[in-house]
Amino acid sequence: MRRLRRLVHLVLFCPLTKGLQNRLPGIKVKYLFLAWLGIFVGSWVVYMHYSSYSELCRGHVCQMIIVYSGVWKGKAVIIKCGITESLKAENNPDTAPRRELVLFDKPTRGTSMDEFREMLLNFLKGNLGDQPSLAGLVSQIITMADVNQDGKVSLAEAKSIWALLQLNEFLLMLSLHEKEHTSKLLGHCGDLYLTEKIPHSSLYGTEVPPFLRPLLPSALHRLIQQWFAPAWPRRAKIAIGLLEFVEEVFHGTYGVFYICETSSANVGYNAKFDFKMADLGKVAPEAAVRAFLKGRHCEQNADCTYGQDCTAPCDRLMKQCKSELIQPNLAKVCGLLKDYLLSGTPADLQEELQKELQICMTLSGLASQMEVHHSLVLSNLKTLLWKKISNTKYS
Repeated sequence: MRRLRRLVHLVLFCPLTKGLQNRLPGIKVKYLFLAWLGIFVGSWVVYMHYSSYSELCRGHVCQMIIVYSGVWKGKAVIIKCGITESLKAENNPDTAPRRELVLFDKPTRGTSMDEFREMLLNFLKGNLGDQPSLAGLVSQIITMADVNQDGKVSLAEAKSIWALLQLNEFLLMLSLHEKEHTSKLLGHCGDLYLTEKIPHSSLYGTEVPPFLRPLLPSALHRLIQQWFAPAWPRRAKIAIGLLEFVEEVFHGTYGVFYICETSSANVGYNAKFDFKMADLGKVAPEAAVRAFLKGRHCEQNADCTYGQDCTAPCDRLMKQCKSELIQPNLAKVCGLLKDYLLSGTPADLQEELQKELQICMTLSGLASQMEVHHSLVLSNLKTLLWKKISNTKYS
C-alpha cells in the first residue's frame, strides 16, 4: 500500500512540480507585471480623484451634505459646501431655475486675464442685470480669487472662484457685502466658503421643528413662538433692522433684490439684537427673477412663483407670466412682522402700529407704488418703532 501511494505521488505530482519549476521565471514576470499595472492604475485613479477641481477642499462632510459650525480666530463660523445648493435645486426643479452641479470646468487652460475679466463681467450682467457698478465688483472678485496674494490669478484659483460664483448665496454675499444686515464672508476654498455664524437664525429665537408643526394647532404654535421671543423693545429693534434691510435691497449698489422666502426661520439677529439675514440663499436678484418669469407658461398665479413666494400675476389670456411681482418685499415683511410686533405692544402704540402694518401689507408691486408710497410707508414704520425705543437701554 505504501509503495502504491508513492507511485501515485511520483506519477501525479512529480511532473507537475517539475513543470512549475521550469515555468516559474515566466510566472514571476507575469504576476510582477500585473501587480505593477494594478498599482499604477490605482495610483492614477487616486491622483485624479484628489487632484481634480471638483474635489478641491470638499472632503467627507461636503459629500454627506453637512454644514460645519465652529470657532475660527475667535469667531463663531459656519462652513458651507457648494454641492448642497446644487442638490437642493435638483430636488426642487420648479421652485427656481435649476443649477447643474458645478464641475470646475471653467475657465479653460489658456484663458487670458482679460478674457477672464470679460467672463466675470458677462456673468454678473446676466445674474445682476447691466449695472454700471459691475466693473468694481469684477475687480473685487479678482482680488478675492488671488488666495496666495502673489498678484496673479492661477488657473486653479480662477476655477475655484468661478465655481463659487455659481452659488446663489455666495454671489449675494459679494453683492451685498457692504450691507450691515448680512452675514460676512470670511474665506473660501474650492466650493467651500466660510461665513460668520448668526447666533439666532429665527426672529423668535427658536423654531418649532418642522415635523412637529402639523401636529400643533396654529394658536399653540404662535404661543410657543411668543414665549421664546425677545422682549418687545428688542423685537422692535430687530424689526427696524429688517426694515432697513428691505430698504438696502430695494435699490442697492448692484440692483434690486427680492426676498423669495419670507419666513421667520430665515431671518435672525445677533447677540446685540441687531437684525441679520440668516439665509441669503432665499434672496434673489431682480434679473434672475425676471429671467425666470419671461415667457413662462401659466394657468394661474401659482405657476409664476420663483422660490416660495416671489409670485407674479398670470396673464390668463396670453397664458404667460407677467414681469412685476404681486407683493413687494415690504408688504411680505410687514405680514411677517404683524404677529411678531403686535403681541405685547405698549398700549399707547397698539392702534397706530396696527394701522401702519395694515397699510404696509396692502402694498402691491406696481411701479406706481414702488417709489414714493413704498418709501413713505417704510419710513413711517421705522419712525414709529424708533420713537418708542430711542433713549432707552434697548436703542
